[in-house]
Amino acid sequence: VKDPTAVERANLLNMAKLSIKGLIESALSFGRTLDSDYPPLQQFFVVMEHCLKHGLKVRKSFLSYNKTIWGPLELVEKLYPEAEEIAASVRDLPGLKTPLGRARAWLRLALMQKKMADYLRCLIIQRDLLSEFYEYHALMMEEEGAVIVGLLVGLNVIDANLCVKGEDLDSQVGVIDFSVYLKSDDDIGGKERNVQIAAILDQKNYVEELNRQLNSTVSSLHARVDSLEKSNTKLIEELAIAKNNIIKLQEENHQLRSENTLILMKTQHHLEATKVDVEAELQTYKHSRQGLDEMYNEARRQLREEAQLRQDMENELVVQVSMKHEIELAMKLLEKDIHEKQDTLIGLRQQLDEVKAINMEMYQKLQVSEDAMKEKNEIISRLEDKTNQINAAMKQLEQRLQQAEKAQMEAEAEDEKLKQEYVNKSESLQNEFSQKEKQLLQLETDLKIEKEWRQTLEDDLQKEKETVSHLRTETQEIVNLKKEFLKLQKKNKQLKSICEDQEAALQELASKLSESKLKIEDIKEANKALQGQVWLKDKEATHCKLCEKEFSLSKRKHHCRNCGEIFCNACSDNELPLPSSPKPVRVCDSCHAILIQRCSSNVP
Repeated sequence: VKDPTAVERANLLNMAKLSIKGLIESALSFGRTLDSDYPPLQQFFVVMEHCLKHGLKVRKSFLSYNKTIWGPLELVEKLYPEAEEIAASVRDLPGLKTPLGRARAWLRLALMQKKMADYLRCLIIQRDLLSEFYEYHALMMEEEGAVIVGLLVGLNVIDANLCVKGEDLDSQVGVIDFSVYLKSDDDIGGKERNVQIAAILDQKNYVEELNRQLNSTVSSLHARVDSLEKSNTKLIEELAIAKNNIIKLQEENHQLRSENTLILMKTQHHLEATKVDVEAELQTYKHSRQGLDEMYNEARRQLREEAQLRQDMENELVVQVSMKHEIELAMKLLEKDIHEKQDTLIGLRQQLDEVKAINMEMYQKLQVSEDAMKEKNEIISRLEDKTNQINAAMKQLEQRLQQAEKAQMEAEAEDEKLKQEYVNKSESLQNEFSQKEKQLLQLETDLKIEKEWRQTLEDDLQKEKETVSHLRTETQEIVNLKKEFLKLQKKNKQLKSICEDQEAALQELASKLSESKLKIEDIKEANKALQGQVWLKDKEATHCKLCEKEFSLSKRKHHCRNCGEIFCNACSDNELPLPSSPKPVRVCDSCHAILIQRCSSNVP
């Protein structure tokens, strides 16, 4: 079964062939420019509309579905820059309201420009852009579209003069009239005439092509003539300028020759005077060179001495750093000892029997720390003496540096004077005579050697300054170390005072604990003696045993748990501190046992 879309494409291709062939033949027989009312031309535009509408995708709009050929034709503007004029003129036409009317106007303007084939060929090449508007089976997407574009090239023979502005292109009905393409007897008899017309058309096309080529060659020749005229005028101007320059240069040459003769006369007189000056300057240069050698030797000797001093200072610094580490270790040991002492305080509260042994150990550690502190004080005094010596050495170095800088300034001033004199004389002599140039070159080499010596001296002085700055930083570090050592001394004194306070508190605790221990032993002995006695009942005990007064709210009962005696709170004043209770307890006067407070018998 044949594909219906292929059949449609074949039919549209055949109709396009017939319409293009009929339009060309009728136009040649008509022999004039075609108007918009010409029937074969109208049929050609209808057939082209059908070809462009084949396989067109339906686009949705707000109100209805839209299917127009203006979308793909509008793409030509982007692909072919020359089509921008057609698109702009179509958009500016006042009578067009629909996209179909704009597409019809575009086709008519493209035919008048004889570029319809070129525009549609650009469209067919861009298949990826056409796929947005056409289905895959559309005529413009297949080979038939390329065939139609090739047939449209033949329409360049026709000259058309169409009036687009006044026509109603929006409401035209595109219906193909097949009666135009049916054969008749007149057509059969006019074949010979068609052959003659074809030959005439070929000649016309050849003449038009020749005319185009001749126009292009004429335009290129005009451009060449213009460029040659411009270059000719420029060359004439340059020639006149060159002639003027030659005349000026000749005048300058005469002036320079006359000046040259005057300069030669002056230089001959000047040379005789400069010979004597150069000899005197050489003698002064030799004397200054000897003085610089002596200065350099002295500077080297001073550098060696300062290097030795710096080495001694570094060794002393190493010793001081090691002493600082030892002091820090001693302070850490002291802190550890203090923490241990605090731990022992807590242990003393729990274990009263080991207080004396711990006190002896703490006393021994204090003696060791005092010895260490004495040694550290001696080390600090030594360090202070060393810092004083370093400061004195620094002052001596600064004085030496100032002397060396003054000597350097004097040498630089002498060098600058010599440079200025030699430069002025060398410039005049170098330009004029070769003999003086050799002598000046020798003098310049000597000056360069002197500069190198001066540069070495400056480098040595810079090194000395660096060593002095390094020594200053080291002395500053020593001062900082001294400040840190003073801070550590203060901390040590504070820790000492804390340790002494803790030892005094320990001694007081030990004395109280010893007293309480003796009292406890006495109480134990009294309890042993009073064992077996019976407690007195609360109802029977109405009066205090000591003061013989009746018990009341103000005079409460205190019962001895050991001997059974009952006392009032006024008579039982003996108190004993115990480590287990925060408050002191009341003790019996007879057996020294702990009293228990009871309510009075006559108080509920």
